[in-house]
Order: sequence, then C-alpha cells, then structure tokens
Amino acid sequence: NSKVLDIGCGKGYLLHEMKLLIPDLNIIGIDSSDYGLENAKDEIKPFICKHRAESKLPYKDNEFDLVISLGTFHNLRLMDLKNSLFEMNRVGKQGYLMLESYRNEQELFNLQCWALTAESFLDKEEWIWLYDYFGYTGDYEFIYF
Repeated sequence: NSKVLDIGCGKGYLLHEMKLLIPDLNIIGIDSSDYGLENAKDEIKPFICKHRAESKLPYKDNEFDLVISLGTFHNLRLMDLKNSLFEMNRVGKQGYLMLESYRNEQELFNLQCWALTAESFLDKEEWIWLYDYFGYTGDYEFIYF
C-alpha cells in the first residue's frame, strides 16, 4: 500500500480526492491552520493533524512514497525553508512542490496582492537556486498570476 503525505493540506480536499480514486491509499495531511483542520470533511479528519511545515516531521526516513506540498512553502520565511525542504526529502521517497512565483513585475504585483500570507516572494530562478542550495531533490512546478 502506498503512503502519501500532504504538507499544508488545508481542509484535506486533495487527500479526499486521492482516497476516492485509490481507496487503499494511506494518507496523512498536516497543516498549521485550525480552521482548515476543523472544517475538513469528517471522513478525512482522522488522517490530518496540526503541524507546522517548518518543524521536524514526526515520521521515519522514507516513510512516504510521495510527499506533496501545494502552495505552502512560499508562506515560510527563508530561514525556515531549509528545514522544510530537508524534512520533505527525509520522510519521502519522492517529492512534489508547487509554488506561486513570478516572471515579471506585473506577476510580482499580482502575487503580492493575492498571496496575503506569503513570506517568500521569489522568482522562478531564485526558487530553483534555493532548492539546489538546500538540497531538495524532488519535482517542482510554479504557477503564475
């Protein structure tokens, strides 16, 4: 049975959809938001818990077949990203990150207006440099506004 961790799962919608598609999939989600965890679907609540993305993850090395994080790590300060990326690598056999970024001044402005909780506004090249510098080995993708 495959095991998936979602860092920054919010209300757990992605985990819910994954579980519908693959019923025997082992899922775990973490999020720092009380609101998200309290308002998750009842059938997902047992699989999600409160935990900050920048904190050491309470899981064994390579415990998960896949660790995903969608639109979460830009909410961390640069000094917290190193540990977050390290922990994602440590607990997962494979990783996938999706982050908001920008390619020009208009997209930076849009991102600053939209991502009210963001702490790290980096362009694509800066994110890629940071992943390499901090040793992140998983896959990644960027979205732009």
